[in-house]
Amino acid sequence: MPEQIHIQDLWRPAVEILILAVLIYFAFKFVRGTRGWPVVIGFVIVLLALTVVTTLLNLQVLRWILGSASVFIALGALVIFQPEMRRMLGELGNLPIFASNSEQRESIEVVIQTCERLADIRIGALIAIEQSIQLQEAVESGIKVDCDVTSEMLETIFFPNNAVHDGGVIIKGDRIMYAACIFPLTQRSDLNKSLGTRHRAAIGLSEETDAVVVVVSEETGMLSYAHKGQLVRGVTPEELRAFMTSVILRPAPKTAGLVRWLRVRFNQPYVASGPAVITKREPRPAVKPNAKPS
Repeated sequence: MPEQIHIQDLWRPAVEILILAVLIYFAFKFVRGTRGWPVVIGFVIVLLALTVVTTLLNLQVLRWILGSASVFIALGALVIFQPEMRRMLGELGNLPIFASNSEQRESIEVVIQTCERLADIRIGALIAIEQSIQLQEAVESGIKVDCDVTSEMLETIFFPNNAVHDGGVIIKGDRIMYAACIFPLTQRSDLNKSLGTRHRAAIGLSEETDAVVVVVSEETGMLSYAHKGQLVRGVTPEELRAFMTSVILRPAPKTAGLVRWLRVRFNQPYVASGPAVITKREPRPAVKPNAKPS
């Protein structure tokens, strides 16, 4: 009997330590590379330093303050890391058992065809395809449209001098939900100064959400896409289609593949590793329509 009690006293703390270690590991891995990562490092360093000092010097008052403030520290962490928490819950809600591809296939083709036509005539565009995280929470202003996704509607929205041509468009499923949206600009300091506002907004929105953001450059006619904080410039329509299909269209629900899906999703950092901007092709010389020869 004493041996049995001794064994139980050993395995329960071991299980608790294992669960806590796994949770801490995945929490750190999830926020690594995001804008909240430096805050996490600073917060952990300060907390560990205070804990070590109070323990070594037996500072009872400071220890009591730390214990009493634990609830407020937890609430503060929820406020500070609210985007990361929302993104993590969005990932859980994005499980394959909830996936539906029927609304996305046609939207992808419409977006690609529209961007290709706008690129040919040098009309800029900024289109965000919503996934698990609602984009309206991450953008400012915006005019509600709520209509079917069609090439004619998208071209009308981005036509120059139109009342809603400035800003971005949000697409959810097979609906254009909002137009003239102001996306958050990225705060990265390692970007080329020549990078325009549309491209910076695309990176910024992809840093805060899991959206796929497509950009058409007004100056060069280049197609680009942003995802997980990384912008890929100078892609062809075929490359854009392949990327959007791989990210937006998920396989049919399969319970057997749930573990594999979780492993893939949580092994990938939310913000892509590597440079913030990847240029696959250099921009073509700008040729304005109906330009007179010199």
